[in-house]
Amino acid sequence: MKTALATAAAIAAIAAAGLVQSANALDISGRLSAFNSDGAAGFTHVDQEGPRAEGIKRILEEKITLPPGFKIELHALVPGARSMAVGPRGIVTIVGTRENKVWSIADHDKDGVADEVRDFAPAVDFAIPNGPCFSRDGSLYIAEQNRVLVFPEAESHFDSPDIAAFNLIPQGGLIPTEEESYYHSARVCKVGPDDKIYISLGQPFNVHPPEKVELYDLVGIGGIIRLERDGTGREVYTHGIRNSVGHDFHPVTGELWFTDNQVDWMGDDIPPGELNRQTAAGQNFGFPWYGGGDIRTKEYAGETPPDGLIFPAVETVAHAADLGMEFYNGGMFPEKYRNAVFSAQHGSWNRTTPVGARVMVTFIDDEGNASMEPFAEGWLDENGEYLGRPMDVAELPDGSLLVSDDRVGALYRISHEGG
Repeated sequence: MKTALATAAAIAAIAAAGLVQSANALDISGRLSAFNSDGAAGFTHVDQEGPRAEGIKRILEEKITLPPGFKIELHALVPGARSMAVGPRGIVTIVGTRENKVWSIADHDKDGVADEVRDFAPAVDFAIPNGPCFSRDGSLYIAEQNRVLVFPEAESHFDSPDIAAFNLIPQGGLIPTEEESYYHSARVCKVGPDDKIYISLGQPFNVHPPEKVELYDLVGIGGIIRLERDGTGREVYTHGIRNSVGHDFHPVTGELWFTDNQVDWMGDDIPPGELNRQTAAGQNFGFPWYGGGDIRTKEYAGETPPDGLIFPAVETVAHAADLGMEFYNGGMFPEKYRNAVFSAQHGSWNRTTPVGARVMVTFIDDEGNASMEPFAEGWLDENGEYLGRPMDVAELPDGSLLVSDDRVGALYRISHEGG
């Protein structure tokens, strides 16, 4: 009885705070007060030369394998590099972290190597700003642990230390503050073909307890929420996921596809990771009743799962940690890669024999059937040591592919000869 009353009270508080449905449009008065109009905050610049850069280049040249015709090179040194967002005009790439920095990368001469790496909006106090995404008109959204900021015309003004920013979702408005955790709090966002913002909300447990199910389902924790670009119309678009750190929309169908990291401590070889296909709003992908694929969790083994659950389009190797993903739209790579998914496997952290640490490609046929295979690998050496851990992928305007690596703090660029 106490649990039910506590959940009801929490739901009432969430509704009052606007977490279920944002009532107010984005307001200029919501501008953050921490900015310095004189640019006094200054920038932190990242040196792009030296022994570390040379060591990374050697690894790429000697260890990383790709299909014939492809090559991989160091694009930039970026500390803690995580999710990436390429500006619609190709002026700047914004890179989030799980720390307190967001980085801007500029390749002014378009030679495939960054000319400048420096922190973005240094006057802002960021908290786990993992998830940047651009709208088509150049506004930048950054999904943090428990806030979403918007920077209008960020691509044109990224080099200003006091760039204008507004609260799209204010601090404490993304999830209830008592649910904050460093665990599974790396949000990702994407502006969809409907011009709405989609934000993933990982749940902060290995498997969350039954008393959290109602609250999380309402708020969208363990799901993906959708809202208008002015902050209104918040809804839970996706249910039943554990911790998705990568999603994108099929260029032809507009369907949402996303990766999901599955339950730990069930064994080395179960449960599988997931690449999922969502065909309608509100679909449920099975967590916490299923730990991955059709493997039931022990915590919910005695419960009957909801009807109509959606199972993965692709089951991936257990514990490889499938993270960032993007559909390929460019013209540089051979035609067979058009509309394929490139995704990053970060690599296992507690498996007896490590797996992952590679870039995968998934081909999807006209019926939506998908098959995944390795594309770039070699960051996991023969001794089970990580030489790098790919985290996200992003396409540059020239059709080449960026790969972020948060272990070594770098972005790589994959290109194709003749492209």
